[in-house]
Amino acid sequence: MKTTLNAIQLIKIPVVEDTRGNLAFIQEDVLPFEFKRVYYLFDVPSNAYRGGHSHITQQETLIALSGSFEVVLQDGLEKKSFILNKPNVGLLIPTGIWRELQNFSSGAVCLVLASGVFKEEDYIRDFDEFLESKK
Repeated sequence: MKTTLNAIQLIKIPVVEDTRGNLAFIQEDVLPFEFKRVYYLFDVPSNAYRGGHSHITQQETLIALSGSFEVVLQDGLEKKSFILNKPNVGLLIPTGIWRELQNFSSGAVCLVLASGVFKEEDYIRDFDEFLESKK
């Protein structure tokens, strides 16, 4: 079965509110997958973009820890855009979805929780190859 944009979800990250400041947490029951890799993007120039790929088996959740950025997603037929700007909201991107991150605000930090370790063979980095994989 081919993944469509309907499988994308916004996930509410639990927050413990306190007058001293809020604390958000992610544990095994927050995401619909076990994460095996955590990485983050920062100091991305506002006119640059990241991503430009799809994953064959890996799922990811993106969170704007600071600032904001736009995530443009495509499933081969449709395109949808999300603005991430809250540290208590994650964007779940399932396998088989092309993603591009752009319009980073000054000081933006994008946290990524991935279901797998880095494996180059899991990436589709050519958009035409991605479209072919969706047929």
